[in-house]
Amino acid sequence: MGGMRRLDEQVRFVAEAGLLKRVLRQTTLTDPARRENSAEHSWHLAVMALALAEHAPPGTDIGRVIAMLLVHDLVEIDAGDLFVYADQEQQERQEVAERTAADRIFALLPPDQAATVRGLWDEFEERRTSEARFARGLDRLQPMLANVQAGGGTWQRHGITADQVLAKVRLIEDGSAALGRYARDLVADAVRAGILAPAPAASSG
Repeated sequence: MGGMRRLDEQVRFVAEAGLLKRVLRQTTLTDPARRENSAEHSWHLAVMALALAEHAPPGTDIGRVIAMLLVHDLVEIDAGDLFVYADQEQQERQEVAERTAADRIFALLPPDQAATVRGLWDEFEERRTSEARFARGLDRLQPMLANVQAGGGTWQRHGITADQVLAKVRLIEDGSAALGRYARDLVADAVRAGILAPAPAASSG
């Protein structure tokens, strides 16, 4: 009986995780043109971790990175997705909503698994390990790649400028120096291509 209860809890969690497919992000996909959902985003990040593993800090456990990436956005089932360039007040509200969601969603699992998966989510949020920092860097790089592929995407739709994007690149650099350099080059190329607005000129006073 106990084994069946454990399996029931695991299946309930798996079913709940599937609801992430209905959470839409700001990122625009092409062919056909539509918004990316958060489950697609998480899968794409896991693929990136596999493909870009050699650019992680030495000794990074890529399996742990992938596990973090697969669970990091499950809280959006309750909290929804927040645009990365949202203001500070919105970000603070989102943080509270996501922690409340984590308390509910991960507790669907049997207690031992719940503690493990919640630990992965907390580790990702707190960036306290090289795995978490690399995972967070990939999470920042992926929308940039999507915006380039979409010819500007959310950058153009929301009037984002190069300095705003570069502020987010610091998180990529914190996880991988090589990917950070690549991201900075990507921003410069996007400005030259006219798909990202340059930073506003500083006032001379």
